[in-house]
Amino acid sequence: MPTSRPPLTIEHVLLGLLVPAPLHAYEIYRTLRQQPALAAIWHLKQSHCYALLARLEAEAYLSGHTEAQGARPPRRVLALTPTGQYAFAAWCTAPVTHARDLRQEFLAKLYFVFGDPSARTQLVRAQLAVISARIDALEARADTLDPQSFDHALLRFRLGQLDAVLAWLDTLDARQAAPPLRVGEGAGGEVGEV
Repeated sequence: MPTSRPPLTIEHVLLGLLVPAPLHAYEIYRTLRQQPALAAIWHLKQSHCYALLARLEAEAYLSGHTEAQGARPPRRVLALTPTGQYAFAAWCTAPVTHARDLRQEFLAKLYFVFGDPSARTQLVRAQLAVISARIDALEARADTLDPQSFDHALLRFRLGQLDAVLAWLDTLDARQAAPPLRVGEGAGGEVGEV
């Protein structure tokens, strides 16, 4: 994304919706609204979606062409450019750096890589490293504060949130690292009767 303004996660999400195939703007908007997982993360008005798509095309992340529809008005079909493909791929593999970005940005990234075990593992482990480093830094800072102060209480609150995120990421990592159990297979690795 251009360096003149910070990129919005939703712009990357829109790019990601075009990875499988070119779509027209309404199909992109409808896909975003009809995917329950994405709809739970992002709420986007149709006009805002169209404005973002126009900006992505103007900035050469998307290319478009007009497609005739018989008696109906023509529609603009959008496709990723190589620049858009690169921007999306780079975004999907990078962990978020701020805890506040976990709820939307990280979950959106996870949505797009979830079907690819290798990419999912890479993203989850990179995020684990970022969260672990942040916890270590906050723990060191907590040691310098008066345990009776509001600042210490606030820091402990943030650490509690990060500990919960770390536990969730550990669960994701453990699930993808272990081979799936077959029906009737016990913890010892032997297949029992079904």
